[in-house]
Amino acid sequence: MSALGEVLDEYLALRRAVGFKLEHAGHCLPRFVAFLDARGEPRISVASALEWAAQQSSPPRVLTEVRVFARYAQALDPANEVPPVELCPRPHTRPTPYLYSAHEVEALMEGARSLEPELWAATCESVIGLLWTSGMRIGEVLRLDRADLCLESGVVTVWHTKFKKSRHVPLTACTSAALGTYARVRDRHFERPITDAFFVSKTGRRVNYPSIYNEFIGLLERAGIPARPVGRPRLHDFRHSFAVRTLLGWYRSDEDVGALLPRLSTYLGHSEPASTYWYLSAAPELMALAAERLERAEGARS
Repeated sequence: MSALGEVLDEYLALRRAVGFKLEHAGHCLPRFVAFLDARGEPRISVASALEWAAQQSSPPRVLTEVRVFARYAQALDPANEVPPVELCPRPHTRPTPYLYSAHEVEALMEGARSLEPELWAATCESVIGLLWTSGMRIGEVLRLDRADLCLESGVVTVWHTKFKKSRHVPLTACTSAALGTYARVRDRHFERPITDAFFVSKTGRRVNYPSIYNEFIGLLERAGIPARPVGRPRLHDFRHSFAVRTLLGWYRSDEDVGALLPRLSTYLGHSEPASTYWYLSAAPELMALAAERLERAEGARS
C-alpha cells in the first residue's frame, strides 16, 4: 500500500469513528488514490484531481470528497494540494435517473450469468435481481446478513439504513425463490461460511461496492446500455426504476396515488414523503399521467 493509501485509511477510519458512514467517500476515494498510484504520483495535485474527477459520472460530487480528503492530507504533508471550490462547484440538483427497462435488466442478468467463476456470476445476477425487484439501496443489499432474510415468509429486514431507521421489505415469491437458489449455490462453494454476509465474493467474503460496481460497468457495455451526457447509468438507478414503475402501475390502475404514496415512502425508507414525490417528475410518462388525472379532476368539478 502506498503512503497516500495509508493516509486515506487513517482518514476514513477517523471520520467513521465520529459517526460518518462515508458510503460515497469510501467508494470513490480509494479509486482516486489508485489513480494516483498508477501514475506514480505520491501526493495530491489539483491537476490530477480535476483530470480524475472529469472521468467520473458526477465530477462535482467526487471532487468535493477529494477536496475534504486533500485538506486532511495537506495537514500531514503540505506538499498535497487542495482543489479550490470555485474550480468545480457542486450543484444543488439531483442527478437525472436512468430508468431501466425490463428488457435491459434481463440483458444485464444474462450477462452476469456468463461471468466466471460460477459463484461470482450467481452473486452479480442475484444482486441485480434484488435491486430491480425490491427498490433497496445498493449499500443496503451489500450489508445484508443471512439472518436478515426470511425466505420462507419472503421478508427482508434492513437495519439502520441511511436515516438510522430499520424496516421490513417484502419480496415476491419469484424473488424469494431466486435468492434461495443463490443461497444453495453459495453454500455449495463454502460449506463453512467465513462471513455472516448473504452475498459473498469469489473468496467467500462480503461483497464490497467497488468490486460489484466495476463488474457492473462491464455488464452495461455487454448489454448495449450506453453512457449518457449526464453520466453512465448507476446501480442506484434500479431504485429509481422501481419507484417509477410502482407509481406508473398505480396511475394505470387508477389508484389513489396520493393516499398510497406514503406507503411507498415507508417501503423505500425515505425520511419523509417529500423525497418520494420527487419521482413524479422523474419520468415524462408519469408527468403525463399526473396531468391527465388532474385535468379529469378539474373537469369533474366544473
